[in-house]
Amino acid sequence: MFNPWRLRLLVQLDTLGTVRAVAQAANLSASSVSQQLSVLEAETRTRLLERTGRRVRLTPAGLILARRAREILDHMTAVGAELRGLGEEPAGLVRLGVFQSAIHSLAVPAVTRLAEAYPHLDVELLELEPHASMPALRVGDVDVIITTTDFVEQPLGPDLDIVPLATDPIVLVAPPGHPAAGRGPADLAAFADEAWTFDIPGSYMASLATRLCREAGFEPRVVCRFSNYMMTMQHVEAGLSIALLPGLAVDPRYRVVTRRLAAPVTRTITAAIRRGSPPRAAVNVVLDALRHDPEHRAARALAAAEARAVPGGDQQTSRAPAQSAWS
Repeated sequence: MFNPWRLRLLVQLDTLGTVRAVAQAANLSASSVSQQLSVLEAETRTRLLERTGRRVRLTPAGLILARRAREILDHMTAVGAELRGLGEEPAGLVRLGVFQSAIHSLAVPAVTRLAEAYPHLDVELLELEPHASMPALRVGDVDVIITTTDFVEQPLGPDLDIVPLATDPIVLVAPPGHPAAGRGPADLAAFADEAWTFDIPGSYMASLATRLCREAGFEPRVVCRFSNYMMTMQHVEAGLSIALLPGLAVDPRYRVVTRRLAAPVTRTITAAIRRGSPPRAAVNVVLDALRHDPEHRAARALAAAEARAVPGGDQQTSRAPAQSAWS
């Protein structure tokens, strides 16, 4: 009998490529991962790993087992959900990875209604940006993700099934009275000398903002990097920087101005699941709630974001000031 936990480590090695990356994902030491994989070799009586220099890679037998293990683990999850269910009622745990700006606008309303309709269904929300959610989905750490098809550093490949949800504009965000808070579409080249706040390196928005600035002909002077959009808006509100953010991320509690870009940029928001996973009623109702729930706030949030970056360019400010942590 194979140990499912060790099988998952093997699947993660196939996906992530190194023992160190598997250890970080599993919150273990590299030596612990290596030890567990050695135990798995003993259990299977098969050589699963081979050393190439200072790294290890899967043997042909290891590759076969890793691919089969992914199917086995998916089936085990589906069986567990079926056993916990009542009749055909969706039941069990669905882990939903969501990027920051979509948590309150897309995920929370859907999860709230699901909790009322399906008392035996548990949806676990995890904040994961696209650079983290796609690997997590592929190794089975989450069941569904809300992500974007526009993150070229982590492409959505043929191993994933995609459900379109919405589109979201990228906008320039500045404090009221700032030269960037003008009227009309914003030409990024005009702000080459400004101080910028970016997301953390390697993230979707950091990569996108860097690319847009470089396409406008300059290297941005980044004075702050935050993984939290609220911190970004506080910094902008205090007059210390400007930023590029998704429309969904612009919280109306902050006194900031948004402008659409002269060369409009939108991101496509999608849900994704692993292709070939056994059908699960619980996963299907989560996808339906994200896509079809007529009462969730996604439509209103997206409309508000578009209004803040309205074509025609009139600047929009938030409705109420927020206390700044930078004052």
